Amino acid sequence: MAAVAVNGAKLGTASQAYLESRAVSDTKVLISDLCRQFYNLGWVSGTGGSITIKVHDDSVPKPQQLVVMSPSGVQKERMLPEDMYVLSPSGSVLSTPSPKPYPHKPPKCSDCGPLFMKAYEMRNAGAVIHSHGIESCLVTMINPLAKEFRITHMEMIKGIKGHGYYDELVVPIIENTAYEYELTESLAKAIEAYPKTTAVLVRNHGIYIWGDSWISAKTQAECYHYLFDAAIKLNQLGLDPSTPIHGPIQNVKGVLGSGIHRNISVKAGTAASDNKSGPSQRCIVLDIEGTTTPISFVTDVLFPYARNNVGRHLSATYDTAETQDDIKLLRSQVQDDLEKGVVGSVPIPLDDVGKEEVIAALVANVESMIKADRKITALKQLQGHIWRTGYEKNELEGVVFEDVPEALKKWHDSGIKVYIYSSGSRLAQRLIFGNSNYGDLREYLSGFFDTTVGNKRESSSYAEIVQSVGVDKPSQVLFVTDVFQEAVAAKEAGLEVIVSIRPGNGPLPENHGFKTINSFSEI
Repeated sequence: MAAVAVNGAKLGTASQAYLESRAVSDTKVLISDLCRQFYNLGWVSGTGGSITIKVHDDSVPKPQQLVVMSPSGVQKERMLPEDMYVLSPSGSVLSTPSPKPYPHKPPKCSDCGPLFMKAYEMRNAGAVIHSHGIESCLVTMINPLAKEFRITHMEMIKGIKGHGYYDELVVPIIENTAYEYELTESLAKAIEAYPKTTAVLVRNHGIYIWGDSWISAKTQAECYHYLFDAAIKLNQLGLDPSTPIHGPIQNVKGVLGSGIHRNISVKAGTAASDNKSGPSQRCIVLDIEGTTTPISFVTDVLFPYARNNVGRHLSATYDTAETQDDIKLLRSQVQDDLEKGVVGSVPIPLDDVGKEEVIAALVANVESMIKADRKITALKQLQGHIWRTGYEKNELEGVVFEDVPEALKKWHDSGIKVYIYSSGSRLAQRLIFGNSNYGDLREYLSGFFDTTVGNKRESSSYAEIVQSVGVDKPSQVLFVTDVFQEAVAAKEAGLEVIVSIRPGNGPLPENHGFKTINSFSEI
């Protein structure tokens, strides 16, 4: 067994005093505490995962420090300090825990031991964590050909040693094996090939993470899991975490056949390096009224419902934080309207005058706003809350044209992200598509924009949307609307534009210059 120098003396089999020292004891306690935390995070459930920490001693160089390691095949959240193994710097066992009665298994040092020792040997680590966190497993499965995980421009990258916000984080991926110790050689090769990495992913398995100390390893482990979770969710949204703008995932036609959308944040290595990317994915932004939905549904159903129920809604919900926020917005809007002399605006008294008087003034203003079909956030937000109640009571059902569901599904299945941009609040938009005459259509939609991004007749609003959907060029976004002025604004911002011709829509100017359609099937 290798001897270890401690305070100038050789530590061997007779060094029981040091094995029972405060430094070793504290490290055992720390590992048991951390394993409970990691269990609650889902990193070491089902007896999987493990952790090892070197016994810090200022008088001992790190390469010569003792190693404390958790056992294998035990309930990690129930481990006690006395369950830990103590190893020499070379990996020889110096201290073994005592057996426990049935149903506990006989003690066994972590199956990860050989891999832990490689990280200690090759990186002079102070601690190593092996996690089975679901994020670290799933992120390796996005692309089964991947040899690397890549992500950039995420704040949590700064928590990884040697990385900043603008850096690209690259984590090597090795293939899983039937037994943990069989991973040792491939782990060592990955560590050697990626000198900057502090982690190695194991496909369909988990991740090994190391740091200069247990604090460094734990901090980085938390950041890695956060970044993996972010990458998975971005992928689900069709966005690429490996590009600075996190734009749409490119369509790669490769060895698994055409039509499969690869997340290019997971590089396929040499096996797929010759794959060609198709044209950049397009986004479609749809208006609602007169485009996906008959104007009559809005004017003859939604608006009257809001107008007829505004008083009842305000009375029933007056003291809630949501309604108080609605009232605050309306007060601000009405004050601005009064200063500008907007017809139909009436002063809203202060709260101390009485609830009934305040509601009466609010109702008068809201009715005037609805009659004028004003596209203002204060009105749209309140209407959304009133309509939500209507949908919940089955007094309302959203309406879309019959060609809309099929088109939404077709675009979604082909990888084209579809967004809604309407003067109605985002809540109102979700309610229409979530409670439509064709069922819940929200699964085909990637997001919703309302007037908080700007007026629909201003080009700056569309420029803001372009930035939000993450395309490289505005021309990669198609906007469909029935309103000529909106079409002009979107075109000025560089978007492609199609004008929707639907029953009940208003006339277009002669020689308007836009392509028109009567059905989404024509797109």
